[in-house]
Order: sequence, then C-alpha cells, then structure tokens
Amino acid sequence: MEVNNNSRTLPPPPPPRTHFHNHNNSKPHQHFHTHNAILSSNSILIIIASIISITILLAIFLLIFMLLRLKSARNTATATSASSATTQSTTFIIPHTTINFDSSPEVKGGGCLYGGNSGRIPQYRIRGVQVFTYKELELATDNFSEANVIGNGRLGFVYRGVLADGAVVAIKMLHRDGKQRERSFRMEVDLLSRLHSPCLVELLGYCADQHHRLLIFEFMHNGTLHHHLHNPNSESQPLDWNTRLRIALDCAKALEFLHEHAVPSVIHRNFKCTNVLLDQDLRAKVSDFGSAKMGSDKINGQISTQVLGTTGYLAPEYASTGKLTTKSDVYSFGVVLLELLTGRVPVDIKRPQGEHVLVSWALPRLTNREKVEKMIDPAIQGKYSKKDLIQVAAIAAMCVQPEADYRPLMTDVVQSLVPLVKNPSSSYRFFN
Repeated sequence: MEVNNNSRTLPPPPPPRTHFHNHNNSKPHQHFHTHNAILSSNSILIIIASIISITILLAIFLLIFMLLRLKSARNTATATSASSATTQSTTFIIPHTTINFDSSPEVKGGGCLYGGNSGRIPQYRIRGVQVFTYKELELATDNFSEANVIGNGRLGFVYRGVLADGAVVAIKMLHRDGKQRERSFRMEVDLLSRLHSPCLVELLGYCADQHHRLLIFEFMHNGTLHHHLHNPNSESQPLDWNTRLRIALDCAKALEFLHEHAVPSVIHRNFKCTNVLLDQDLRAKVSDFGSAKMGSDKINGQISTQVLGTTGYLAPEYASTGKLTTKSDVYSFGVVLLELLTGRVPVDIKRPQGEHVLVSWALPRLTNREKVEKMIDPAIQGKYSKKDLIQVAAIAAMCVQPEADYRPLMTDVVQSLVPLVKNPSSSYRFFN
C-alpha cells in the first residue's frame, strides 16, 4: 500500500469557547467596588471627626479667650472704680508681689539684702523702696545715739536720722529676740511697698543686714496723737476742735482705704493713738503695720487669729474669741474718736469707780446732749460747735457698739465726718 508523504496530519479542532462572564468575573468586580465604598466611608468619617474636633478646640479656645477678656474687663472696672473713689486722696495700689527675705541671713560681709556695704547709697530699689546698708543707718543716727531716740514701741526703738542727701527720716530698729520681729518686718515692707495713701505713713526703705532688721519711714514732725492729747508739753498748743475732727477724718480715710480699697482687705489690728502720727500741718497718718492681717475678700469676712493689741482698744468679740474682722478696726477707731472728744485715755485706774474704762463710761452718755457736753475735753475751752459735737458723739457711739454687726463701715464714717470738717484759714505748726 502506497503511502502519500505529502499528506499532513491536521490538528484537532479547538474546543468551543465557553464564556463565564455572568458569574466568575462578576464577584471580584463587586468586591472591589465594596472595598472602595468602605474606604470612602471611613475617610468621610475621619474627615467629619477631624472637623468636629477642630471645631470643639476652637470653641474651647474662644471660650477661654472670652473669659480672660471678661476677667480683664472686671479688673479694669474694679481698678477704675477704686481710682475714682479715691481721687480726692490720690490713693493707689501697686500690684502685690511678695518680697523674699529668706536669703538675708546668708548675706556675707555685713551687706544688706540686695545691697552691699560700700558706703554709698544703693541704687537698687524694690517698687520704690530703697535698700540701705547698716553702716549708712549708723551714720544717719550718730551710731544710734540715745539723743536721737524719738520713740520706743513694743518691737523696738525709733530714731531720728539724717541721710547722706540731707533728708530727715525716722528709723525703726526692731529688737533681735522678739518672736514677732520677723513677721512684723516682712509685713511692714510688703504692705507699705504696695499700698500708698496720703493717710498712711510712707515707707522709704529698709535694711536686712544679717540679724539686723530696720525700717526707714518719712519723718512726722509733730509726733504721735497720744503725745498731744495725753502728754502735752509747754511748747505745744492744745489741739483745737476742727483740728481734732480733721485728724479723725484722716484716720477714717486710712482705715477705709485698708478695708475697702486694698485687695485683699487689710485689718490694721493695732489701731490706737500712739500709731497715729502728725505731720508739720497736723495732718494725721496711720503707722505700725507689723500686726496687720490680710482679711477675706468680703468686707466683713471673719478670720481667726492670735489676739494682739492694746487693752482698751480691742473689740469685745476679738478679745474674747480671736475672731477678727474689719469691724474690729472700727471699734478701735471709735475709742480714738472718744479720746479726741474727751481727752481721756482708754483705761485709767486713777479715775473714780465706774470711769476706769473709757468706752463703758462714755457709751451711755453719748446720746444725751447735756451729758455729752460735760464729757468734752476741757483743753478745747468750749470752742466747738454743739451741733457738730452731737453728730460726732453719735458716730462714736455707733463705732463702739458691743455687737460688731451694729457698727458702721468706715466708708459711712468718712461720709459722716466730711461735712463736719472745715478748712481753717490757718493751721498750727509746732514741732517736738
């Protein structure tokens, strides 16, 4: 059989194509779209959450900003109100910054705090209060000579001094061993560095050299009110009626400033005749803030503390419980007002029975016109207004009420005294 070599074997025909378009290819495509949808939803949620977070943060920042603006506006309004209320007395407050004296015992070479012992007047000042060296104060007082002693208080001696520039000052040297010495020193420097009023004695400087603690004040030429009322000398004239009323008004303004314009309020705690000083024009200024206490923000805010002060001037509730308020100072002011009226000291055991304590004796008489006229200081020699006397007696009676709630605010006292004080054509000038 013959085989044809030219013939070719044909490949088998290709199998028919089967299309799986409807099922096999549709599942991956559907999954891809679903995945994209999920990613898109998550992105939207993230964007929305971010927007909400940013909005909340902006709202918080805006709220904080508004609160700060409101606080600033309130502070400005308070400062403006205090300024307008004290425009007549040109009173102002420097913002509080605590002075740190902790390093003073470590100062080497006898130098003062923030000052050296170079013999020159230090140029460094803290809020206008100058820092002196101990050597400068020795030179100013002739080595603290007894001849220059002008006062002797509970915490130390007061000397008359003349600084290198010729300024006459009062230099108070605190005792070394007093428990209250350091607190008194810090309180006076801290308060009088930031509180300024024409009715407060001005602090010019201080020295904290090692164990020495000295305070330098403006010099008050006419000494203490106590001296003029109770220990007058031949060189001084008795205080006339209008001068006494003006002194009372100056003291009332000083306490009003401490109670209602200082922030926080300040309770003097030791207001008395010996702490009222008179300048060359017999204008009164309040001194000795070593026992002062910071009060609460409320005018009648009550604080508990150790009882300090002088017998005869202490408010009954403070003396018995140690509860101190601004009304405690009001009582002490009332006692001083009675001294101005009567010329008597707060406690005098030399008086007849029933007259030992000034307040107890005077209080039932203050509302009786005839008895009030018999109470008045003979040194006034009848030269006073009877109408004004009745008004002043009524003010004194309110201030020394046994119940603190019945005592007036110092603002009310000031407003009551202002119409009674006349501007004299001339003022007495006498010096110790």
